[in-house]
Amino acid sequence: MLQPRKTKYRRPQKGRMRPVTKRGAELDFGSFAIKTLEEHWITGRQIEAARQAITRYMKREGQLWIRIFPDKPVTKKPAEVRMGKGKGSPEYFVARVSPGRILFEADGVPFEVAKEALRLGAQKLPVKTKFVVRRDYSEEIV
Repeated sequence: MLQPRKTKYRRPQKGRMRPVTKRGAELDFGSFAIKTLEEHWITGRQIEAARQAITRYMKREGQLWIRIFPDKPVTKKPAEVRMGKGKGSPEYFVARVSPGRILFEADGVPFEVAKEALRLGAQKLPVKTKFVVRRDYSEEIV
């Protein structure tokens, strides 16, 4: 599961989401990608589940890039604990994503395989996504 080795602050505040992604909105590595259409917190477990689904369908051919990293700790208090007595302990880590952010990129596989693999990966995520293809992509290259 993805999580940082160490963080600057153990229990940060919730914060707010930006309306539109400023960076990470363009294809940088592969020819195919999935892009978010809404803002959400994506947990390390969800990212790992999507990665497994994609690599399983691609039969470990080609290459996959994960463009997000869960670096924000989320705290939680135990069940049936009274209010007060401070903030809970960190339970898991999330990646904040806003609309337009590229989540996964793939390359080295045919168009149909990449489309189906990324569709299966997108099913594991809590956001609506869109399949994106590089502008200069052509079938003859693969």
